[in-house]
Amino acid sequence: MVEATGEIRIGVYVCHCGTNIAATLDVAELARYASTLAHVQVARDYKYMCSEPGQELIKEDVARYGLNRVVVAACSPHLHESTFRRVLQEAGLNPYLLAMANIREHVAWTAAAGPVAQARARAQIAAAVARVARQKPLSPRSYPVVPRVLVIGGGIAGIQAALTLAEAGKEVILVEREPTIGGHMAKFDKTFPTLDCAACILTPKMSAVKDHPNIKLLTYSEIQEVTGSVGRFVVKVLRKPRYIRDDLCVGCLQCIEACLFKALKIPNEFDLGLSKRKPIYLPFPQAVPRIPVIDPQTCLRLRTGKCKQTCLEACADRNAIDFEQQEWVEEYEVGAIIVATGFRTFDPASLAYYGYGRFPEVYTALEVERLLNAAGPTGGEVLLRDGAKPRAVGIVHCVGSRDRNTHPYCSRVCCMYAIKLAHLIRERTGAEVFNFYIDIRAPGKGFEEFYERVQKEGVHFMRGKVGEVERLTDNGDSPRLLVTVEDTLVGRVRKIPVDMLVLAVALEPAEGADELQKLLHLSCSSEGFFLEKHPKLAPVNTASDGIFVAGACQGPKDIPDTVAQADAAAAQALALIDHGVVETEPNIAWVNEEVCSGCRVCIALCPFDAITPDEEKQVAVIDPALCKGCGTCVAACPSGAAQQDLFSIAEILAEIEGILSA
Repeated sequence: MVEATGEIRIGVYVCHCGTNIAATLDVAELARYASTLAHVQVARDYKYMCSEPGQELIKEDVARYGLNRVVVAACSPHLHESTFRRVLQEAGLNPYLLAMANIREHVAWTAAAGPVAQARARAQIAAAVARVARQKPLSPRSYPVVPRVLVIGGGIAGIQAALTLAEAGKEVILVEREPTIGGHMAKFDKTFPTLDCAACILTPKMSAVKDHPNIKLLTYSEIQEVTGSVGRFVVKVLRKPRYIRDDLCVGCLQCIEACLFKALKIPNEFDLGLSKRKPIYLPFPQAVPRIPVIDPQTCLRLRTGKCKQTCLEACADRNAIDFEQQEWVEEYEVGAIIVATGFRTFDPASLAYYGYGRFPEVYTALEVERLLNAAGPTGGEVLLRDGAKPRAVGIVHCVGSRDRNTHPYCSRVCCMYAIKLAHLIRERTGAEVFNFYIDIRAPGKGFEEFYERVQKEGVHFMRGKVGEVERLTDNGDSPRLLVTVEDTLVGRVRKIPVDMLVLAVALEPAEGADELQKLLHLSCSSEGFFLEKHPKLAPVNTASDGIFVAGACQGPKDIPDTVAQADAAAAQALALIDHGVVETEPNIAWVNEEVCSGCRVCIALCPFDAITPDEEKQVAVIDPALCKGCGTCVAACPSGAAQQDLFSIAEILAEIEGILSA
């Protein structure tokens, strides 16, 4: 590789980006201006610099003019900096002798065409030329990768990612905060648009996770701490006590039968309170692992110490019940992390006009999913809380979605699961079903056909928002609720009497997502979903190297999209691990020990815990494996001892001088 020594020879390349840049800026004039700057040997403009001909143009000029530095005036470095670094490397130059002037996002997309925009673009190019003249050759550091992956979340996304990695021969640690894996999909009866049995799809995968030799399943557990960096994360997992030892329990469930509580009195969380359970329980019959949990809040032995402990007698042969069990922490080293924490459903109680929480006939869609499920509280029958079968059912779309007062975003799945529920309710009860919608969004494979099928089955669709739900006086056969809705297709307000009202609620970030975001140093969108590195080029990567996202934790999506994204995240993790080593960017900070006063200001500010004090020398020490090059310590250092490669003071000052000179 050619080192940048002797005379500085710079090539400048201005990209048209089709019309993204050229429609606003005179790119030919920018190239002529660049050719007048110090050290510039050649300046060109080209329609698409990132294309193969554009890349070849740079390589040819490096050879012809002896260039040892390159400036590309184009789009954001986040998009194509890696592309042009590779071009420099193939041309025989150090890849870090490149500077990019972002004249697309910073100028062409934010300014009107004219002399002001042209002047701003010239300033950007002048700054990049001045900066690149001060840049030095750098080399990335390499570290070995731990051949193990942590998957956080045991829903369908986490299950799919874990199985894909395990089948590739990689060791997987799967952590799930609930007592069983399966997530929301385990609560569904059927999936749209094909009406496949959700359990038939999911439960074999759950069993495969339990039985796979490459997967270590940690249920009823939470991530407590994450340190380290890509290739070698150190993760502490908090294991919550079941009060039943998983190494001794055989899943006979005799302890549940023997429990002193003969009547079921405690609301069952898995059935969303629609059924009851005992203090010792299995979340649902197909739960994995098939190990009961003892609830310390309701168990007489754990709460009061006074109980006949008939469950202990039933388990005398195995001695699996351990009332002395405490929380404990396990530590694992992993090379990559996949976050698949899923979603939670919007609580419509805050929207009082829908009547949820006031009228027992108002249900959320997930509660109705449990009623429809054959393993649910009613054995698959759609029954009201008083045991009656509804004869008229209303389904309200977009509850908590597409609403400035709650969530402005579309939750993507609500239209289709509402149509699915309409089909299933009509099939099971013969009831008249009304769907109140804003717009029907059916963009997936087979979705529009399913929508048309349900229409032909006699389900009513009314376009308009529900304004009020009120109680009707019960006069014999009179329905219980009256729904007021503006029917925009006929241009009048209608009042529809129903026995049951189902709210198709929005999807929100999962509970605890904000704490996990802090532990993993992830970015979030304004809605709270984990943010991908790039929506098109890196949809499962995150800004934190070695951490990937899959499923609804990244944004609302249906099961096929979730499974596809889980496989994509697994593929990215697999590529990282199979490489064996990880190369980190060399733009890390370092400390000039001769100048450092040992004030420790940088230690408290470092968001990645990469700085530690050297007590003997009384200076700060930066771990290059942990440093992410954020520059916080450099900006805060009062003595100027903290410096950063690729963002040195000399380079930044040169950049400022370039802007001012233009």
